Amino acid sequence: MANKGEYQDLEERTYKFAERVREYVKKLTRSISHIEYGKQLIRSSGSVAANYIEANESISKKDFYHRIKICRKEAKESRLWIRLTTPTTPEQSEQKTLEQESMELMKIFNAIVANHEKE
Repeated sequence: MANKGEYQDLEERTYKFAERVREYVKKLTRSISHIEYGKQLIRSSGSVAANYIEANESISKKDFYHRIKICRKEAKESRLWIRLTTPTTPEQSEQKTLEQESMELMKIFNAIVANHEKE
């Protein structure tokens, strides 16, 4: 398992991801699909951060890795919702950045799970 500083850095990173997603969704045009995708995206991105906090407060290793797997799943789901949005031109670069961040978070959580499975 990682050290306490790494946990706090990732807590901050997942928080920032959820925060940036919220700002991105606010800038999407108001259409039925964007409203629905936006709701799902805000939930899943927030769930990445919330479940990572829960993982850090887990009572057992099993609980920790279960929460990390949920983080990975929610990051993957966030990527789907990001890809389904159709931003206006100024937000297209933010869409790509958020998609990349969701991929990086998935890889981080996947590495944590893979390291556990090696133990």
